[in-house]
Amino acid sequence: MDKTSRNYLEKLINGFGPSGFEREVVKVVKDYVKGFSDNISQDKLGSLLFEKKGSSEKPVIILPGHVDEIGFVISGIHEKGFLYFNTIGGWFDQVLLGQRVLIRTVKGDIHGIIAAKPPHLLSPEERTKVVEKSKMFIDIGCSNKREATEMGVRIGDPVMPFSRFSTTEKKVFEVKNGKETEKGSMELAIGKAFDDRIGAFMASETIRRLKEQNISHPNTIIGIATVQEEVGLRGARTAGWIAEPDICITLETDIAGDVPGIEPYQAPAVMGKGPSVLTFDASMIPNQILKELVISTAEKNNIPYQLSQVAQGGTDAGAVHILRAGCPSIVLGVPTRHIHSHAGILSLEDVENCIKLLVELIKIIDTKTADSFIML
Repeated sequence: MDKTSRNYLEKLINGFGPSGFEREVVKVVKDYVKGFSDNISQDKLGSLLFEKKGSSEKPVIILPGHVDEIGFVISGIHEKGFLYFNTIGGWFDQVLLGQRVLIRTVKGDIHGIIAAKPPHLLSPEERTKVVEKSKMFIDIGCSNKREATEMGVRIGDPVMPFSRFSTTEKKVFEVKNGKETEKGSMELAIGKAFDDRIGAFMASETIRRLKEQNISHPNTIIGIATVQEEVGLRGARTAGWIAEPDICITLETDIAGDVPGIEPYQAPAVMGKGPSVLTFDASMIPNQILKELVISTAEKNNIPYQLSQVAQGGTDAGAVHILRAGCPSIVLGVPTRHIHSHAGILSLEDVENCIKLLVELIKIIDTKTADSFIML
């Protein structure tokens, strides 16, 4: 990954953008892709579409990656100056306590901490129970409501996790028959909002490579930075309606199952073994001919991949594949540990291999191939 791409990824991940408040992050994408896109447009919900024309207008292939992140919204101010909040998107109560957040107000950003009654003051019975979100509050250091309002806090202000992007490197070892063999090194990224700004990043980088490397492709590619995915796949519906796609390759994170307590059948994908090909989820069963093309393309080009499934949850493809008369769709994912928390971990090698696979697919999907996805 070159310096330009790395700086873009860091700025994208660190950006402020809970669902419904993505304007800052969408602008980051727009500023980056305008140098190599043939056309840029937006829908009226806020999603950004950036296009790269090939040798033919058809088929139109869209690459959605949502840029919203899970977050919070201020729901009230306690008389002592503490802030009540509602969640935006899916949060697990146990990951919230003690975490730093950033509140965006009309007077600027304010740092705070998610807190609750301290364990020292809990009864023995209370200590055995998980503290629920309804018992939590955000502490911004105020002592009364006037102090909080003077800082600019209002009901409806958005809040994001405060967690900065960073990278680290590890040596990779393969264990077979009790023997460890060193396989080189791997760079890992740590940060918030990988779900799913890593998808928007891969869409951007794919179109950038098509342009800068002058790669021929018999189709039109439209990357889409979609909004409000975490609250109901909303941006995918409006942006997909505008794009009128023939094919959808949604770019996402995937749940990395290589952590204690998870069986392979629950989450087959693991970090560092290549992008995942989602075979089904709760919102979509992929087009089977397209799925087989993805697999054969990866194998032909020696690109590592993993077959995956998610019994619960969905992606932007869930909305796109039933737009208008329907759209053959599939999801490619980057296995990521600890999604829907303040910080996740992923392999930048998986990201690179996903981009490689995308480029190879784009090079071969022409009108005849697209027709094969739907013709009997």
